[in-house]
Amino acid sequence: MAASSDHLAPVIYLPGVPAPGSVEHLRDRIREVESSPTPRASRSRLGTDVAEEELPESVGERSARVHTIALRALTRRSLSIAEMRSLLATREIDEVDREIEVDALVRVGLLDDDDLASTLVRSLRERKGLGRAAIVAELKRRKIDPDSITAALDDVSEEGDEFERALEVALKRAGQLRSLDPETAKRRLSGYLMRKGYSGSVMSRAVGEALGAGGSRRTAGGPRFD
Repeated sequence: MAASSDHLAPVIYLPGVPAPGSVEHLRDRIREVESSPTPRASRSRLGTDVAEEELPESVGERSARVHTIALRALTRRSLSIAEMRSLLATREIDEVDREIEVDALVRVGLLDDDDLASTLVRSLRERKGLGRAAIVAELKRRKIDPDSITAALDDVSEEGDEFERALEVALKRAGQLRSLDPETAKRRLSGYLMRKGYSGSVMSRAVGEALGAGGSRRTAGGPRFD
């Protein structure tokens, strides 16, 4: 009598081959997905109930995630090398991955302390009228490499050049002080230049000329205290 179709012979798996649905089989599939070119997309085809977030992040996925974080930050503003390291640290990126990403960005020129320092020096001098001391403080605040700071400040280290910049700033500011008495105007202009980062000697000369002590450099719209 033929055997009933309801009583099939049990399936016997070869030694060393995990049965489908077993823990060993699942681990093998995860390893296959991890080594595939698009592991995250492939994981949806595992056919298991394991949540995606429970699966370990592959090296490729981690690298892509770190790179995305870095590029998004650089689209908002330029960063120094140290600033990028700090940013990645706050995002809980481990030190090895941080250094790999920073090295890659330096190689392609997306992180360049020399270029950033030069750009900031020009901007802080021309747009904000800052003196050397204030510029140095800002570059240090941005954690720029000290050698890059020194190189960028080479063209603003001469006192004569610093005085010309201070005088230009003082002359522009003096026009707003015309309603004040001489002593008050001098005090306020001195404080303004001091906050801009100019040295005491440069500040005194610039204030004197801007307020008319030197006479020849006075602007038509500036205050006269004759």
